[in-house]
Amino acid sequence: MSEDRISIPSPADFHVHLRQGQMSELVAPHVAKGGIDLAYVMPNLMPPLTSTEQTVQYLQQLQKIAPDTKFLGTMYLHPELTPEEIKRAAAAGVRGVKSYPRGVTTNSDSGIEDYEVYYPVFQAMEEANMVLNLHGEVPSDADKGICVLNAEPQFLSHLEKIHKQFPRLRIVLEHATTRAAVDCVRRLGDTVACTITAHHLELIVDDWAGRPINFCKPVAKYPDDRAALREVIREGHPRFFLGSDSAPHPLASKYPSSATRGSTEALVHNCGCAAGVYTSPILIPLCATLLESFGALDQLSKFVSENGRKFYQEPAPEGRQLVLRRVKSKVPEVYVHDAHKMRTDGDGDKLQVVPFYAGKELAWEISS
Repeated sequence: MSEDRISIPSPADFHVHLRQGQMSELVAPHVAKGGIDLAYVMPNLMPPLTSTEQTVQYLQQLQKIAPDTKFLGTMYLHPELTPEEIKRAAAAGVRGVKSYPRGVTTNSDSGIEDYEVYYPVFQAMEEANMVLNLHGEVPSDADKGICVLNAEPQFLSHLEKIHKQFPRLRIVLEHATTRAAVDCVRRLGDTVACTITAHHLELIVDDWAGRPINFCKPVAKYPDDRAALREVIREGHPRFFLGSDSAPHPLASKYPSSATRGSTEALVHNCGCAAGVYTSPILIPLCATLLESFGALDQLSKFVSENGRKFYQEPAPEGRQLVLRRVKSKVPEVYVHDAHKMRTDGDGDKLQVVPFYAGKELAWEISS
């Protein structure tokens, strides 16, 4: 690494959402555009990916859209998932199973409420060397004093319990946002790791309150929580690595109106914006810019490639390097599907996605 150039061995994003249909057509090629060679894809589609056949078929669709990216697949933890299906999935190359507590984020209505009933599935995963990916929140419950700001710390006892029961099961606590989560993963064994998003290295609660474009689940927390994420990256801890949680939503879903909801009445009764921040097309330059801002640029390669690849047992292809150069570049304001660019019937139904950092400058760009 020089002052103006950085070389990184084959970056990997170990948590990304690529949706389906025209949205996949738009965003799947953006994974490579952002500097990523390997993408670990989440299963919360409509309907969710609950079988080996569905997952393999989805990966094939993505590969056809974006042939230059290697996609790894996950299945959705669901009552219909059995140990036998885990064995079939492992044999077919499916790498993990994603757990969503019911109702905590996008397309999680089929999520789980009780982990112990899945112990036979977890045992089969342990034996098959598959990874359990945990969305680390519990559902909000006003009677219990639980809301989006403390839902993650309330979840950590579940992580500890599963790890104690299955110490050889590889577990990833996804998109940590709190010091409590960082401390928890630190004290657990080598089979427990943690992903950190790029946007959580920048945002705090003030940045999404009233600003739908920055709203995601889990939400960004307090300055000290952000500091903990930055500290563990600056340290170079080997079990913390990039999982962008890049989650595209149409602009109309981030800023809903009566036009996009169908009626003013629908807007009044269901006005919440979609949860998700979109970083795929700028991901590695964004990570370089942010890590440099808090004195961790020397840890960039570990964070975006080495640590995650080691945990997932996916070594970088020999000789494959991504080179960044220090050049200021402006992030596009919006990405629009080609089929929608020439439409003149208003923007309400256009497939357009606004990226994180839209209109702002990055300090680094990918060298062609």
